[in-house]
Amino acid sequence: MSQTFEEIPIATVREYWNRRPCNLRHSPAPVGTRQYFDEVERRKYFIEPHIPAFADFPRWKDRRVLEVGCGLGTDTINFARAGALVTAVDLSEESLELARKRARIFEVEDRVRFVAADAERLSEFVEPQRYDLVYSFGVIHHSPHPDRILRQLRSHFVAAGSTLKVMVYHRWSWKVLGIVLTDAHGAWWKMDSVVARNSEAQTGCPVTYTYSRRSGARLLEDTGFSVVAAQVDHIFPYRVPDYVRYEYVKTLPFRFLPHAAMRALEHRLGWHLCLTACPA
Repeated sequence: MSQTFEEIPIATVREYWNRRPCNLRHSPAPVGTRQYFDEVERRKYFIEPHIPAFADFPRWKDRRVLEVGCGLGTDTINFARAGALVTAVDLSEESLELARKRARIFEVEDRVRFVAADAERLSEFVEPQRYDLVYSFGVIHHSPHPDRILRQLRSHFVAAGSTLKVMVYHRWSWKVLGIVLTDAHGAWWKMDSVVARNSEAQTGCPVTYTYSRRSGARLLEDTGFSVVAAQVDHIFPYRVPDYVRYEYVKTLPFRFLPHAAMRALEHRLGWHLCLTACPA
């Protein structure tokens, strides 16, 4: 039986992400500078090169995009650069402050609106309207009630012709296996709580759900969506002590694994379950 995190207060989640916004340390440059944001983007897409293809930024030119959980705004700014009109929401005020600064530096303020919001009650913060794309990468699984977010989106922000793109963490992944063996010492019955605590760069994440392909699809289908595409991707192959020094040294067995074999492994045991859906 999977653990639920329904009793965790949303304030606890907000405090966690305010302490260290996601990808905050992707650059050693002074935080908030143009160099910093350029290096954050370069590192993010180097480590997770599947993101641009999944987001498909150019497709949304002159379209309305709602991003649920924008973080530092890396994807946000790329939607705007491609010509989209973006509403970007996040629970973390610290993340939003940096994302707003990023939009000013790259001169896309006129194409992005930032909103501080609890996505489980999104219609209380963002006026309901139809968006062409609702995009959420690595976010809803950190909320105590992911289904409430999806029901909000289905009821108030999507309609015929809308697309939903969501990434949630994959339960049967190389990363989960590593966490269970290393941090839970093989105690599978502790998997959900241990994975939550170790799912992010800063330990102690209060909420992290993981999903199999089947349960991820069911989550969307039960909230009024029809899944049209699903793909598993992303295994982090680098030694952490080197990575935090901005050096990229692969661990075994990845150091000697051919590219084609690595990609095949990522498509089976990757950490990211990328789901594309439309209103049912």
